[in-house]
Amino acid sequence: MKAMTKTLLATTITGLFSVSALAADFNLKIQSSDPSGDLNYKVQQNWAERVEKMSDGRIEIDLLPVGSVVKHTETLGAIKMGILDGQVTATGYFSGKDPAFGLIGNMVGAWSDTTQLLQYMNYGGGNELMTELYAPYGVKFVGASTTGVESFISKKPIDGVDDLKGLKLRAPEGLVQQVFAAAGATPVNLPGSEVFTGLSKGVIDAADYTVFSTNQKAGMNDIATHPVQPGFHSLPLIDISISQKKWDKMPEDLQTILQTSVRDFSYDMTTQLKMADQAAVKEAQANPNITIHNWSDEERKKFREIAKTQWKVFAERSPNAQKVYDSVTTFLESNGLL
Repeated sequence: MKAMTKTLLATTITGLFSVSALAADFNLKIQSSDPSGDLNYKVQQNWAERVEKMSDGRIEIDLLPVGSVVKHTETLGAIKMGILDGQVTATGYFSGKDPAFGLIGNMVGAWSDTTQLLQYMNYGGGNELMTELYAPYGVKFVGASTTGVESFISKKPIDGVDDLKGLKLRAPEGLVQQVFAAAGATPVNLPGSEVFTGLSKGVIDAADYTVFSTNQKAGMNDIATHPVQPGFHSLPLIDISISQKKWDKMPEDLQTILQTSVRDFSYDMTTQLKMADQAAVKEAQANPNITIHNWSDEERKKFREIAKTQWKVFAERSPNAQKVYDSVTTFLESNGLL
């Protein structure tokens, strides 16, 4: 009996040491702004798994889909309060806290390719600026990603700026609405969840929504059969950020692993979405009821000139927004992109 007791005790102690050895040094509860079924979220899950492997289990990420703990517009405050440890989100969602987030989060018409935005963030001062903007919230900006230049959904043929006049379109509040209004369109406030219904019922004729592949999968192009692809307007900044307190407690090697992993994540995200878009375009082209419109360089330039006037107006809303405007336009000019 004593022998059996000793054996059980030894087994229990061994098991406890094994669990202790496997326990992560840092557990991060991170909320995404994407639903669990989206390709975006699946790419984020792969990133979380890679971080665990790269850190040899010292970092464990509990990734949660949009709305799991707080609304997608509330994650920044939730990190500051300690409710969440981090976020994978579109920076523009926080424009209500500071217009600077709306400007750097989606500077409408500024970027024509994902590499341009990521070059600015990683090598043109964008990462440093985001670090500065997030500091008052107790949040550490780890790194940048993006999706792809978003497609434009439309029930009517849209071949240039003149076709936007009077068009009822869904656009998120802030700079996006401001630019489309300046182009002559009639922006309508609708949450993303109501875009399909709004198009079906004629509440709107067009929408700024997301990338082509997601639109195609959701059936948007079946009811709005005149999509514009490649898009001409929107390329959102996606950021991965964590609690500054958690960051400060991490040793330098784990900080480096996180930052390096985000660079890898951004390549994975943009590449997979680009591949998905290419496949979706082929599928749409095979449907005789769908006509894909591709704006000429001249029309894209016209839209951008309108957008540039609104960047200036938006920049006047806060000192930080002016910093963003100066930083981005300086980068664009120095690289011959403006």
